[in-house]
Amino acid sequence: MASHKNTACGLDCYDACKIVLKEGAFPKMSGDAEHPAGNGALCTFLNKSMHEAPRIEKARVNGLEVSLDEAMEAVYHAFTKKDSLLWRGSGNMGVMQEVSNLFMERVEGHLTKGSLCDAAGDAGIVEGRGVNKGLPLEQIKSADSVIIWGRNITVTNAHLMPFLEGKKIVVIDPVKTAIAKKADLHIQLQPRTDYYLALMLARLVFMEDSQATEWLEEFAPEYKDFYEFTQEHRMEPILEYIGTDLGEMGRVLNYLRDQKVVFLVGTGVQKYSTGAATLHAIDSLAALLGLFGAEGCGVHYLSDSKLGFVNPFEVPCKRVSKVVTKFSDFGTVLIQGGNPAESMPDTKRVCEELEKVEDLIYFGLYENETSKRAKIVIPAKNFFEKEDVRLSYGHQYVEKMNKVADSEIGISEYDFTKYLFDAFNLAGLESEQYYIDAWLTQCKKQGEQYISPAYEEIPYKNGFGKEGDDAFEFIEDYADDFINVKDERFWLLSPKTNKALNTQFKRDNKVQMHPDAGYAEGEKVRLSSDNGNLELEVVLNADLHANCVVVTNNTLGLNILTPSIVSDEGENACYQEAKVTLSKI
Repeated sequence: MASHKNTACGLDCYDACKIVLKEGAFPKMSGDAEHPAGNGALCTFLNKSMHEAPRIEKARVNGLEVSLDEAMEAVYHAFTKKDSLLWRGSGNMGVMQEVSNLFMERVEGHLTKGSLCDAAGDAGIVEGRGVNKGLPLEQIKSADSVIIWGRNITVTNAHLMPFLEGKKIVVIDPVKTAIAKKADLHIQLQPRTDYYLALMLARLVFMEDSQATEWLEEFAPEYKDFYEFTQEHRMEPILEYIGTDLGEMGRVLNYLRDQKVVFLVGTGVQKYSTGAATLHAIDSLAALLGLFGAEGCGVHYLSDSKLGFVNPFEVPCKRVSKVVTKFSDFGTVLIQGGNPAESMPDTKRVCEELEKVEDLIYFGLYENETSKRAKIVIPAKNFFEKEDVRLSYGHQYVEKMNKVADSEIGISEYDFTKYLFDAFNLAGLESEQYYIDAWLTQCKKQGEQYISPAYEEIPYKNGFGKEGDDAFEFIEDYADDFINVKDERFWLLSPKTNKALNTQFKRDNKVQMHPDAGYAEGEKVRLSSDNGNLELEVVLNADLHANCVVVTNNTLGLNILTPSIVSDEGENACYQEAKVTLSKI
């Protein structure tokens, strides 16, 4: 047993909690109440799911259990062939997961580009600000009003709740979430209309002359062009399309005028082809109000957690799309910490592609739809069983992930990579400690706490761009005519659930729909999209917008329904660019 008494969570989450072992005895643990981003509590995934979920304990080759050495030898032989690809998921967010990039570079293999999560929104942010800096948690705490825009805080970011105490809260979401029920105002807009809402709010700000003119003249002087752009949008039909009116818009403006405001924006608003434009529009509204570079103000999205770091695992490999990967182009495909057979859009296409791969290698913790298809299965260590470093896309704090448990099961990503370096007689791989130190020594320090080198107490205080000397760029075009298309089908929303992390842990078979849809609780229903059909069990939920259905992203077969397209900008998956019809079975 390792002697360390603390570590950090590697699960895919904003919070990146610090963990304290109770009396040094794993797995008894608690959250660190002194950690600035936590409140002493840990989620059920850490307290229960990770320890109860059955792990892959034995390596396999061609369906037969073999020793780890035999399986690693099979991995070596697979990589002696040309045309290899590493497709990495987000099962563990520690930086050491990327050490395998170094091997792929040496064998001239391919990596992926783009994202299944947040890249469209990131691209929209970069369009306006030039760089995606994180908004520190203390600025959220200093706000007067918080606009929670397409983000289900209690499910995806629960440790942020103490920072919202005493705030005026507005929630913008097609679903009346738990936080929406507690909010001062909830705007239940139609799905895929967040862009229009941001532009209409901006137009009203101009109409009442409440823009931050002095700040705009210094940091965003093209605001008059933005005014002209907002005038191109016809207010009456757009408000009708969104599902709101001038009265409700006026109530939103009451929470935006003459006060410190933070927008907490979730990834749900950008799971569409136009996702980048949506974040750019929201940022443009924030800039119009002068919410950048001011205390208690800003836009909090998923930040670039590696910003300011020199990444030792950044390599010049050729890259292919992570969203529409053509796996059949490669003789050897290594799937690391992911489950593309279920998590990628358009399951039918993905599975057909995976089945054409001669040497499909799965390197992960749990049995899933991808591991069952793999020729070679390598069990991984979990993050309690190895050394790592945890960055966060939700805050500025960096944690050393210490090994706190010993296990005979599996192999770490570093040891996996070292085996292959040795098998191929490759030089140049440094020690594991070297790479961990390479990350930590780049951090700032506040006492004993590591801080991202990109941390700024008030981001964009001096300007925008990488050097901080650029102006904010407002959105100036939007190519989308969906508003003019008559389509009575239901929007398919696929948010996270508190029962699972994507396809890890508990799976589901339910579809939530509004009672007015005409179906009964527990009834079996067929959902049909342009991509396929899926049979699920009905759960009635009056909290939904009437023209959408919700199928959480841990649902078996969900991505049979979703499209193989990438966003206009950012190379992102467009899970919610799907509409479905319903029929009784």
